[in-house]
Amino acid sequence: MKVSEAMDEEIVTVDENAPVAEAAAKMSEKGKGCVIVLRQCRPVGMVTERDVTYKVVAKGLNPRKVKVGEVMSTPLIEVDPDADLIAAAKIMEKHKIRRLAVVRKGILYGVISALDIARNLEGYVESEVRKILRYAFFMA
Repeated sequence: MKVSEAMDEEIVTVDENAPVAEAAAKMSEKGKGCVIVLRQCRPVGMVTERDVTYKVVAKGLNPRKVKVGEVMSTPLIEVDPDADLIAAAKIMEKHKIRRLAVVRKGILYGVISALDIARNLEGYVESEVRKILRYAFFMA
């Protein structure tokens, strides 16, 4: 199964100069766990709920004064929309993250999370097992 089939296409974005409070409000409004940070309309980073909690709130910083660009995770870790779910999971494991931006040639297509992969992997595995069994019984 391709990343494009499992990703969330509803993308929440914010400019790198926006205050963290704006990013948090957008995440809350859309019910999302992250925002993609843009610089001159190009994706350059990500801010998650965890970033807001650990990098701003826990340190007693004012989220209306701290800029998103100061706390974003960068460089943005990306996966191609045509990559399969296993490849996406391996990228997440390698970088010890739970979300990936789905990007091709600088164009943002969506976000895929570990939960998206988990939800879709069961069906993917079942489909592959069916293909193997079909081949074993009908092609032998």
